[in-house]
Amino acid sequence: MASNSAAIKDLIRAKARALGFDGAGFAAASPPAGAADGLDGFITAGHHGDMDWMARRTEARSDPKGLWADARSVIVVAQNYGPGGDPRALLDKREFGTIAAYARGRDYHLVVKSRLKVLARWINETWGAEVKVFVDTAPVMEKPLAQAAGIGWQGKHTNLVSREFGSWLFLGEIYTTLDLPADAPELDHCGSCRDCLDICPTDAFPGPGKIDARRCISYLTIEHKGPIAEEFRVPMGNRIYGCDDCLAVCPWNKYAQLSTEPAFLPRAELTAPKLADLAALDDSSFRQVFSTSPIKRIGRDRFVRNVLIAIGNSDTADLVPSARDLLADASPLVRGMAVWALGRLLDRAAFKALKARHRARESDPDVLAEWDRAWPCAGPHDPAPAAIRLATHA
Repeated sequence: MASNSAAIKDLIRAKARALGFDGAGFAAASPPAGAADGLDGFITAGHHGDMDWMARRTEARSDPKGLWADARSVIVVAQNYGPGGDPRALLDKREFGTIAAYARGRDYHLVVKSRLKVLARWINETWGAEVKVFVDTAPVMEKPLAQAAGIGWQGKHTNLVSREFGSWLFLGEIYTTLDLPADAPELDHCGSCRDCLDICPTDAFPGPGKIDARRCISYLTIEHKGPIAEEFRVPMGNRIYGCDDCLAVCPWNKYAQLSTEPAFLPRAELTAPKLADLAALDDSSFRQVFSTSPIKRIGRDRFVRNVLIAIGNSDTADLVPSARDLLADASPLVRGMAVWALGRLLDRAAFKALKARHRARESDPDVLAEWDRAWPCAGPHDPAPAAIRLATHA
């Protein structure tokens, strides 16, 4: 029986490779070691922020059988999205926005899930086993399961690290009634290194292996729906969707490989997008530009909110019109960040002129608060406001 199970695992691995996955591993459909305690601590501390869905169905999240009682094994697949270079290259070129490497190509949910369904269907047809497929869309603790399946280990930044692919892996899971022996779990190879913790612009790590999402730029730019707290705006720099700092600095990336998957190769317009072009997007053009991108899911207003924070950090006079044009935007989220951006880019007289013209028409309390505290508005890491000192009152 053991030899038969090993043969089945070899066949599944080979099929996964043939479908384009870069790795496949097997774990028992049981709670990964320490995962439940880590999740409970994360939720109890409130570190999940607005992500209320994480506090629901915690039993299903921490134990595969809590999600599907008949599951016997979990097949974890991995797909490399290695960018082939440092995705932080534009952080000092403030007229551009920086988008996380994973979002510069096609939405990974679409690519990974379609292939995972083919693999699951093949398993069902070959062995008659029942299967359920998940790609970041259900209460599945995919990183602890990936470590249990030998794919990689959770680094101190809580992301998965691989000795073969560094920090650049997408994951997917098949829960199945096939009873297959688990692979040996991957060991932690971080050692004393803490580069990922020290580089975080917003100090989002309370300690190794712990993250406070409320302080994480990826969370703030993607999951958070409202205005971004002022203390985080300057540290965000020109990061307009996600943040790769803790991933990109990992020493294990010396083994990373450029992705060979065409769908994950960076789109030219998302590798060095101009902030002025992004600020001009309305809902229709936003949907068109990001039609196959994960960015589409956050919606135009949240995205332009992020763009305006980057404009406020740009110290670039040429971007003043882009922010000024959004003072009358239909979204209060956008209007508020336009006020903040202009407070950093304009001198006192120019800002006062705009305030006299626009504040009286404003009814949203958050936007009014931005008008009242906007000038000067130096950030926590910037001892003085961006002093472009424009003379224009247009």
